[in-house]
Amino acid sequence: MAEKIYPAAKPTATAAPTPNPTFPATKAQLYNHSRPVYRPQPRRSRSICCSCCLWITFTIIILLLIAAAAGGVFYVLYRPHRPTFSVSSLHVSQFSLTASNKLSTKFNFTITARNPNKKISFYYDPVTVSFDSNGVDVGDGTVPAFTTAKKNTTVLRTVVSVTGQRVDDNSELKSDLKSKKSVPLKIQLDTKVKAKVGVFKSKKVPIRVTCDGLKAAAPARKTAATVSTADAECKVDLRIKIWKWTV
Repeated sequence: MAEKIYPAAKPTATAAPTPNPTFPATKAQLYNHSRPVYRPQPRRSRSICCSCCLWITFTIIILLLIAAAAGGVFYVLYRPHRPTFSVSSLHVSQFSLTASNKLSTKFNFTITARNPNKKISFYYDPVTVSFDSNGVDVGDGTVPAFTTAKKNTTVLRTVVSVTGQRVDDNSELKSDLKSKKSVPLKIQLDTKVKAKVGVFKSKKVPIRVTCDGLKAAAPARKTAATVSTADAECKVDLRIKIWKWTV
């Protein structure tokens, strides 16, 4: 009896190769869809910092308002005014320039300080006095410390002079003495002052008094020359330093 031949079993089908991903890859291929999206949460320290800044700003505004209100009340009650200064008299006893450009001068100087305030007194430190003519120092002196009471006037006298002051040959001072016989003068006074209101005293504040509009001439023989002070104007400035600047 002949044997029956059976066909072999069908070979197992192989899986189709996975196609290569397209390039560039999409977000779905790079990241899993199920991965949660990262959302940064606000930091607590940042909110605390903002709160601190707001409170500091608010506090500064309140302090400024209080200071402005206090300044307004002070002005209404006391009506503060700056002291005033004026040149009362100026006499030139000596004003000579030698051939070797050595300058010698002597001025008899009188200045009046006035306090226009009814409720404020001023206390001055010693005053440094300097005379200037076209950038040349033509006299130096000092005034002792003094006080101007409420609505009071104080007359101050001193001698301002230099001896053997060297003057540049091209200086305007030399040419003015030869051609015009007189030179412009600028007076400068530097001191510190504090104010007293009732029982309270302020700190000392530097001030500078500048007087312009004066002209000096050399005296004739031994008679002192009188300088006209009709056109003299004096200005008082506070010398407050802010960092490197002076106001």
